Amino acid sequence: MFDQKKLVVSHPPFVHIGSRVTERSYHIILAAVPAVLLGFVQYGPSAAAVVTLAVSSAILWELLMNRVTKRAITIGDGHAALIGLLLAMLLPASVPWWAVIAGTFIAVVIGKHIYGGIGSNAFNPVAVAFAIVTISWKDLFDFNAALLNYDLNFTAVYPLAAAKHFGAAAVESFSLMDLLMGRQMGGIGATFGLGLIAGGIYLMLRGFIRWEIALTFLAGVFVTAFVFQVFDPVRFAGPGFHLLTGYTLIGAFFLATEDSSSPVNFIPMLIYGAAGGIMTVLIRNIGAYVDGVILAILVINLLNPLLDKIRPQALGKVF
Repeated sequence: MFDQKKLVVSHPPFVHIGSRVTERSYHIILAAVPAVLLGFVQYGPSAAAVVTLAVSSAILWELLMNRVTKRAITIGDGHAALIGLLLAMLLPASVPWWAVIAGTFIAVVIGKHIYGGIGSNAFNPVAVAFAIVTISWKDLFDFNAALLNYDLNFTAVYPLAAAKHFGAAAVESFSLMDLLMGRQMGGIGATFGLGLIAGGIYLMLRGFIRWEIALTFLAGVFVTAFVFQVFDPVRFAGPGFHLLTGYTLIGAFFLATEDSSSPVNFIPMLIYGAAGGIMTVLIRNIGAYVDGVILAILVINLLNPLLDKIRPQALGKVF
């Protein structure tokens, strides 16, 4: 008798670099630690509480879905913990506990498991959750208002809000070195530029994220912001400001590079990253939202299946 083998056809990505989900998840968590630690120093115990609640609740939602779907327990692979950590890094330290739990529910249950689990999600689960909670309770994510009565003495304003409302003149008080070192308002783990860059470089060198996406995302932000500034230097901030504020760095290194929602071919990755960077600045400068990173990532996630159809012409094939 013939030895029949079952042919399994699945949705891309198909690239395998030899690393396991567990290894990748914990290395990304490790790369995010410096930025998170500075958030603890800057915002105090409240930041630690938000991160702890986000990670633990994400793991509990993962365990619940494993039980409901009668699948193997996957909380040990670190993916749910990673989702909770990345979501917490985007949140202000003053966010209430119920919003954290709602966010991890959306990320794990809707953003991940409703599509079939890890590797099947069309959109980044963290981006899906953050977009929904910010649209639903937008006052909680107005950093100026959220931290107004916070028990720490913040005298500065949210940099992107200043640029949005007052133009380039308002950003002159923000030193690029201060922004790089995290001396700015923002998400718990999204303000320490140097820490995020170091984590991103580590992940690229180890092969856990694709440099083509991360670097072209940053290039898209830089070039688009430069064009806007040349067009109107009074109204629009420069590229350095846009690179080091908001969610640009965490978006480039930790969100846009998520495997199942990003392309695997070289040219599509370049287009994907650059498109995300371009849309980020377009939303910031002429859109309705202060920061456009999360919305830009969701849009390029949507474009991902189309972009991955772009392939080089086969040898000897004539169209």
